[in-house]
Amino acid sequence: MGNTGNAALRAARQALGYRSQAALADALTAVAREIGLRIEVASRTVRRWESSEPPWPNPEYAAALEALFKRPVTELGFVPPWSDEVTAAVGVRTNEIGDEFGPTMRYRRVGPAAALPASVAHEYRAITVAHRHLYWSLPASQLQRSVSNHARLGEELINHAERVSKISLAQSVSESSLLSGRLEFFDLQQPEDAQSSFVLALQAAHEAGDALLGAAVLAHMAFIPAFSGDVGRAEEARERIRAARAFARKGHGNHEVTAWLDAVEAEVETRFGNVRQAVRILEHAEESYGLHDPVQAPSPAWMDWFSPTRLAGFKANTLITAGDGRQALATLERVLDELPTESKKQQSIYLADAAAACVLEKAPEQACGYLRKALDILGEHWYATALDRVKSVRQKLRKWDSLPEVRALDERLYDWHTTVNSIVR
Repeated sequence: MGNTGNAALRAARQALGYRSQAALADALTAVAREIGLRIEVASRTVRRWESSEPPWPNPEYAAALEALFKRPVTELGFVPPWSDEVTAAVGVRTNEIGDEFGPTMRYRRVGPAAALPASVAHEYRAITVAHRHLYWSLPASQLQRSVSNHARLGEELINHAERVSKISLAQSVSESSLLSGRLEFFDLQQPEDAQSSFVLALQAAHEAGDALLGAAVLAHMAFIPAFSGDVGRAEEARERIRAARAFARKGHGNHEVTAWLDAVEAEVETRFGNVRQAVRILEHAEESYGLHDPVQAPSPAWMDWFSPTRLAGFKANTLITAGDGRQALATLERVLDELPTESKKQQSIYLADAAAACVLEKAPEQACGYLRKALDILGEHWYATALDRVKSVRQKLRKWDSLPEVRALDERLYDWHTTVNSIVR
């Protein structure tokens, strides 16, 4: 007799009186509402779960399954994605993960280990989502303190959560710590603090069983050695990318996830001087995005830092490194037109890159114009990575130091606000 699919889940469904997959989908949607989750389970999702190779459900779906059936999802025919095959991708066994990414997650206790009400996970997630949205508008130094404290609070709470809410809580902790690391690394240039935040994010993703979050964290960890300027750390960065791709496959990452991992790898290779390889990787990213269907295969809500426009921004930066100022500038002008108005941090990056492209085209006056616009944005939305790019372009303008536009740029670059911020932050 052939494979009959996920018999464990089908038997559990029938035992509760749900005669069809659609009926189970409706019941799961209802129980999700009862425990504070805003998800809708489709019958096609249940059909995939009852197939011969059921995918591991994402944390919120897993919480709904466990709440309805009153048992772990591992007893419903699902196999966890954190198998030896995945941990091997980062060069460690499960019991050795502490050696590679810091100590295995040990949650601090604050008093008796009393169980938390299920509503805590939902309320904690609401704050996590709010922080995600505030990233685009609040000053980084202020937001980072709040996000970091929120992540550490969640770390303390996980050990007190019941099984049903623990997965969702761990996922939120991972998201918060990932955001904290992004703020520390890109906005505040604190790579050591960012590494600590990424470690917590990775450990919490493991606790949640969320392979896609694990992939996102590992890819961000690749930026640290890539931005270090140390060519001896190239393999470290590449190892993180390989691990991120392994986790993405386990988490059934869509084409947008693939495109973003391509963009990160291209950034890594660009920084280590492998520009031709980076261009090929970016071409593959563009092909992946062409296959992306956001309706049939939506990306996680937390992946709000990537889009086709931002992929073009990655490509323009690689083109600048390759010495193709004309094509880079044309790409960046389109990117600046398409970029949402609220994306001020990215706008400052792209303006600095446009200035770099102008230098390649021997247009110093135009380069100074782009840099002044970038500094105007930095005056209201501080972004350390963007200031680094501005200063890098200014160094390339040295042969034109006598131009009035360059002298005026220096007056703007070294005013009180920018100078104090660059030193203090």
